Amino acid sequence: MKKTELNDSVKKKAVSKPMKNKDGVASFLSDNIDLLPRGKALDVAMGNGRNMVYLAQMGFETEGIDISEERVASALALVEKKGVEINARIANLEDDYRIEENGYDVIICINYLHHSLITQIKAGLKPGGMVVYETYIIDQKQWDKHKNPKHLLQHNELLDMFRNFRCLRYREGILKPGHALASIIAVKDINDSK
Repeated sequence: MKKTELNDSVKKKAVSKPMKNKDGVASFLSDNIDLLPRGKALDVAMGNGRNMVYLAQMGFETEGIDISEERVASALALVEKKGVEINARIANLEDDYRIEENGYDVIICINYLHHSLITQIKAGLKPGGMVVYETYIIDQKQWDKHKNPKHLLQHNELLDMFRNFRCLRYREGILKPGHALASIIAVKDINDSK
């Protein structure tokens, strides 16, 4: 087998499975949970709800939103299994849903990008609240050829999106084959009510 053939087969096997811990929770979230202020948390584009359930287990009052009825049902089944309380909603984040202003101590968004939602996430945090955001960057195209570039961050774009927040943690790059990510935890200024 030629070297290029080997590289192509490695790339195919490495295609974008999110970086998760043994419980399916985003590693960036679980590795940094002690930084986050306890209180009301929102999981934007929650998918199967594992991150939201994890936050509830860690003492947060949690809400989650997703467009998929099936994913919300899956999340609610997980909630029942784990014995926690959450609020989950079906909503189109790109159309009819609005994040409550100054409503949350923490907002998380993992593996989802809709640029116009960033303003809502910032406004949705209470002063002193924190955002945990992680999604794929443009380098992911080498593994996911069909990934829409609109759903991939440019280099340093995530850092720039939250430039008016205080950054506590940031990483960006190819973390391992199949995982070209940018991740941030940032704090909204306590004097910023918008």
